[in-house]
Amino acid sequence: MGFAQAFPVTSINNLPSLVCTFKRKLCVSTAKLSRDNDPLLLSATAFASLRYRESLRPEPLFLDPYAGCFVRDNTPEDVIQDLHPYCLAAKFIDDKLLHTVSLIDGLKQLVFLTDGMDTRPYRLQWPTSTIIFDISPEIVFKFAAEKLKVSDVGAKIPKGCIFCHIPLESSDLEQAMQFKGYNGNRPSIWVLQGFPMMTLANFEEVLSMISSLAMKGSLFLGELPACLTETDPEIKSNIRQWVDKLFMSKGFRVEMIKYEGIAGSYGKDFASGHNNSILFVAEQLLHSDDQMESWRREFQRIENEGTPFHLLISLLKEFLQYQWMYINMVYLPKEQV
Repeated sequence: MGFAQAFPVTSINNLPSLVCTFKRKLCVSTAKLSRDNDPLLLSATAFASLRYRESLRPEPLFLDPYAGCFVRDNTPEDVIQDLHPYCLAAKFIDDKLLHTVSLIDGLKQLVFLTDGMDTRPYRLQWPTSTIIFDISPEIVFKFAAEKLKVSDVGAKIPKGCIFCHIPLESSDLEQAMQFKGYNGNRPSIWVLQGFPMMTLANFEEVLSMISSLAMKGSLFLGELPACLTETDPEIKSNIRQWVDKLFMSKGFRVEMIKYEGIAGSYGKDFASGHNNSILFVAEQLLHSDDQMESWRREFQRIENEGTPFHLLISLLKEFLQYQWMYINMVYLPKEQV
């Protein structure tokens, strides 16, 4: 399962041909491209350039000491005068991530859905016993890894942490995650920024995958590109209702975050302009597939042991409680919930 067609930062006319894999019908690029015409590399480099230039500001939102490795040598080192929404979202995601991770006891699982040049695994201070999964295009990740190695900038995963890259082009991302050690019976945090998506259907597939893998109560946050909302006039007319419905259809309760509010919290001014990207934080309301399987085995065990009927009913009620909450939130009118 995988697709590798980028959402470009700048206009790119010659996009590679696509084929669709069987599982989940996600698209994978089949063209052989160079850095000069590969939309994946162009998009990832453009985002890295934004982080690089933000780091040069007198009072930057964040410092990315590694982003400069990915930009071209002739990239002008001019300072960005206005806050870019991508950088504002990156700062919000950084802070939310670190705060949430600090609240998790024991093993921490982070899953980054990225463009292949995300430096969060290196530039943020993760606590011991953190496993970081990076799902990104193979061509971009290899390019970035080589640049970091050659530049010798000291990019290292914090001591006591584990880093696993999973190619976006993998035939089955869920299986690849589990093979690398992902555990759906433990909390996880999922991050989406810069991830290559061309269509709303692509994002729905990503949302379905996370719904299957993420333990109940897990967090999913990030930034949806504006292009996903611009294809349907009905979406643009009531964006909040559309976002609620989209996420709830996969079992997530979502909150949209205003860029202006985030800028204000950091003491910055922000002119939204034509920015239509969606910054969000969502909570998983359903049990993961691993949790469901654990419940199935537990029911089988207690049934084989001849557990009294009233105890079985008690366990069943506990198991179904979240399902009733989910059904009420999705299918009943608001005034009935």
